[in-house]
Amino acid sequence: MSRLGICSVTLRHLDPAGVISAVAGAGLECVEWGGDVHVPPGEEAVARAVREATVDAGLAVASYGSYYRAGHTDPGEFDAVLRSAVALGAPRVRIWAGATGTDATPPEQRRAVVEDTRRVAALAADAGVELAYEFHRNTLTDGAAHTLRLLDEVDRAEVRTYWQPPVDLPDAEALTGLDVLGGRVAAVHAFSWWPGTTRLPLTARAPLWRRAFERLSTESAAPLDVLLEFVPGDDERLLPREAATLRALAAV
Repeated sequence: MSRLGICSVTLRHLDPAGVISAVAGAGLECVEWGGDVHVPPGEEAVARAVREATVDAGLAVASYGSYYRAGHTDPGEFDAVLRSAVALGAPRVRIWAGATGTDATPPEQRRAVVEDTRRVAALAADAGVELAYEFHRNTLTDGAAHTLRLLDEVDRAEVRTYWQPPVDLPDAEALTGLDVLGGRVAAVHAFSWWPGTTRLPLTARAPLWRRAFERLSTESAAPLDVLLEFVPGDDERLLPREAATLRALAAV
């Protein structure tokens, strides 16, 4: 029930052709193209070229990984994000829920995040694109319960969330968070960090990911994108090994 791929930021030191070659060579299926390096917002010709090269290699565009922060980024900048996503053929745009954590965000700023998310969600829906929040500390999605609360406040079916294991959270607590989010998860960023942001092979946290795949297979009626986000040392030579581990873990 999962489509396995990669975030292009994993290999941000490569150009799009290098990313595509590495992903295809590792036997993965799709790419979340990042807006930081590979597909900058508003550069539609670049987005169209990357889309064509991705499809020609037998891969799919999973999503557009933007750095638009609802309620914080200049609202006018979303137009360029959406145009690039459409040119890229991305069915989903990743956005961020503000720029401060839940406890550090005053009520008026929280309202701004909610209202801006509704605004950009309506624009995206008109273009046939859904949105999903990055699941990340120092935003309003800095925990599963906080994310669920925010999604309920936004109250738009086409806005969901990513999930990834929070930094330094033990396996059991991370998986409880995944249970809390349930069917609100649109995609998953896969990596093994422990302790802190120390980058380890996926095998180092294999029990976590095996149980995560078990939950994902029962929660979602449609295939979910599970995307490798980091590999040790950002080394593309390790990608075939990490992709093979991901496939083995997904075979639940």
